[in-house]
Amino acid sequence: MTASSSGEHYLPTAAAPAAVEPAGARADAPGTAFGVRGALDVDGVPFHRLSVVVPMYNEIENAAPLIDEVQAALADYPFPWELLVVDDGSRDGTGAALEQHGATIGPHIRVIRLWRNFRQTAAMQAGIDAARGDVIVTMDGDLQNDPRDIPKLVARLLQGDLDFVAGWRKYRQDGFWLRKFPSRIANSLIRKSTGLQFNDLGCSLKAFRGSVLREVRLYGEMHRFIPAWLATVTSPQRMDEVPVNHRARVAGTSKYGLSRTFRVITDLLAMHFFLNYGTRPGHFFGGIGLFTGSAGGLILAWLAACKFILGQTIGGRPLLTLGFFMVIAGLQLLLTGVLAELLIRIYYDGRHAQPYHHGRLSAPSDDAAWHSNR
Repeated sequence: MTASSSGEHYLPTAAAPAAVEPAGARADAPGTAFGVRGALDVDGVPFHRLSVVVPMYNEIENAAPLIDEVQAALADYPFPWELLVVDDGSRDGTGAALEQHGATIGPHIRVIRLWRNFRQTAAMQAGIDAARGDVIVTMDGDLQNDPRDIPKLVARLLQGDLDFVAGWRKYRQDGFWLRKFPSRIANSLIRKSTGLQFNDLGCSLKAFRGSVLREVRLYGEMHRFIPAWLATVTSPQRMDEVPVNHRARVAGTSKYGLSRTFRVITDLLAMHFFLNYGTRPGHFFGGIGLFTGSAGGLILAWLAACKFILGQTIGGRPLLTLGFFMVIAGLQLLLTGVLAELLIRIYYDGRHAQPYHHGRLSAPSDDAAWHSNR
């Protein structure tokens, strides 16, 4: 593979030599090579299957151009790839436009239509669940991400033996107050809370090792916190950030604004809880419960000493009411901790529950419906 002098686009150019590979796979017989890891390399990039996941909502003007741009960017890609576009309950005909145009391109263009608008995170999770690739790339459907950057991110991921590579919109082509300013606030909060020093966690153009990404589940607005979630299953040293091209929106309308910052703050608090107490919620509620109950117990013990040793009247003291309710609150928090421990075990045992619902999706066989030049 070769990179341009500007480093903005990385396009594969070399072809693998015809040779007999392990397990009978041949570089000149691509059908027998699908699924063979390490059998076909191109300039240090091992054989892999690539899944590109794109959630879209009310983007009918960008439906056909998106498919065409991804097809053009990956037409000469030397490895099998597929494009999964998730229509997140659009009401403007985006889903139908995607299906109609995708059918004219090939079976490697797959459209998933959700029953209603479940928001971007759930739509992204739907695409990830349906993806079959060893490498999964996510991107926005507004055409502000450049599909020609996909090979560059994948090459960095696999050549560097990484688990995650984030795109960095170093030169954003967005308005300041509605896009750049909220993004800066959100990124700053995320960096301080997680300790992960990424410049642009809001960029949807990201490349993942599929086996690692499938270990996490995305809810709420958690797609912005994917690096933090990945840090629970892999090391931050196996993550990197690469500058990518960013373009101004030319069609459709933005779905983001200042309200996104407040949603990020709410999800940031939830993420902090899950990252620190997700597998031990009893410690969180139990710790608060023990502190509250102990303080209430000390208050009641002091009042008991005043009553029975000093002979004072305590019936009208506000401390009596405070101590009583603190003990009750402590017991309730301890019970909440026990119930949370039970729920978290149900959660980990019930991994098949999904944050979305969609119609029937007939997934092709493991080796079918890939775009490949081999």
